[in-house]
Amino acid sequence: MKIRKNCDGHAPFTRRHFLFGAASASLLAPHADADVVTSRNAKPRGTAKTVIFINMNGGPSHLDTWDPKDGPWNPADAKIQQLTGGIALSKTYFPNLSNKSDDLLLLRSCSSWEAAHERGQFYIQTSHSSNPALMAETPHVGAVVGYEKGFNGLLPPFLAFNQTLQGSTFLGGPYMPMMPPASSGGLSTLTHNFFGSTSQQQFQSRFQLLKDLDAPIRNNPPNLDVAAYSGYYDRAKVMMYNSAVDAVFKFSSDDDKRYGSNSIGRGLIVARNTIQRKMGVAYISVTQGGWDTHIGQFDRGQNSNIYGLTTDLDRAVSNLVDDLKASGDLATTLIVMMGEFGRTPGVLNTRNGRDHYRPAMSVAMIGGGVKGGRVIGATDATGSAIVDPGWSAGRAIYPDDIAATVYSALGIDWTKGIDDTPSGRRFYYINSAVDGAFMPVEEVFG
Repeated sequence: MKIRKNCDGHAPFTRRHFLFGAASASLLAPHADADVVTSRNAKPRGTAKTVIFINMNGGPSHLDTWDPKDGPWNPADAKIQQLTGGIALSKTYFPNLSNKSDDLLLLRSCSSWEAAHERGQFYIQTSHSSNPALMAETPHVGAVVGYEKGFNGLLPPFLAFNQTLQGSTFLGGPYMPMMPPASSGGLSTLTHNFFGSTSQQQFQSRFQLLKDLDAPIRNNPPNLDVAAYSGYYDRAKVMMYNSAVDAVFKFSSDDDKRYGSNSIGRGLIVARNTIQRKMGVAYISVTQGGWDTHIGQFDRGQNSNIYGLTTDLDRAVSNLVDDLKASGDLATTLIVMMGEFGRTPGVLNTRNGRDHYRPAMSVAMIGGGVKGGRVIGATDATGSAIVDPGWSAGRAIYPDDIAATVYSALGIDWTKGIDDTPSGRRFYYINSAVDGAFMPVEEVFG
């Protein structure tokens, strides 16, 4: 397929999603001709088939989630308890996950490069800094995973619920995140019954007519956006009038209540469905917003407070773990829970909340080859500074290392780079990983 280019030699591209009803499937042509480089020394673990990345958007307080400390900042009902392998959790905030400490791994020696929300979110979603010169061609980690793993089922390899900042950029439309709504009724646009019993036949004939009429421009598109349509619509068409796809996006009211009847719960229900029904999804991002707790973080009257946030997360993740265990899928599903940075340690600020804090943060993992019932790393008595990195690198664990760990768990060489980019600059999956500056936290696998 030949694409006409701009005068600078690059095909114009804008980051956007093409929507085929609510089923926003896949768009641009795959980046099949990439010139890939690697260190050739990486040894990925390959313990997981799918990653569920729970994005705690807003920057969760490590001191009030995965790294609690006794101190005057805790409310009287915090009930912090020591559990398996050095794990401590609040029984009030995490009553269900406290009973699953054998599955839970906590990384308490993490640090962020950023202390601003959008930049921090860009970093944890891409493992790259938000360099204005390169942002437009920096793909989401989920898109890289999709590019590596390819299509192995009826759904695209990358799903995202509630929010994502970045798509597949130069890797191509098939690896864009499918961003469906999560509701018990499923997707209303997978079928169109305007013509009654002949609706599917009418759809097929009209789709073919569209392809015939568009053939000249599809064969010689003026830019990448136009080139997207053919691949996008062909992928979307596979989902139409398909009862198996339809069933994945539906769930019962009992499941909805069990998972909390909220956005994170519903996203995780659909994530569970795609995994259990082997739909070929390799990376699922589910965002839980509200973690920017500058004001009244223990005030139940606030829209976002620690009690509500942790209750929603605890209930949804605990039920996800139970369901994946029951189906035998937890062993090959890596669940990662983290935000873009930590929050100010020790006593609360003058508004009874916590502010942005870069030097210390925590990450939680379950399943996918991770050995639970343990803690890696430690901070001091107030959560202010890392006092024990707890892993072989002997330093803080950064988002780059978390991304490398995710890639390794999925069997992907995290040191790879691609030369054939729109700017001509090499895109590394993780910058400086080829030189060993960042690497998987091998200790998470036991």
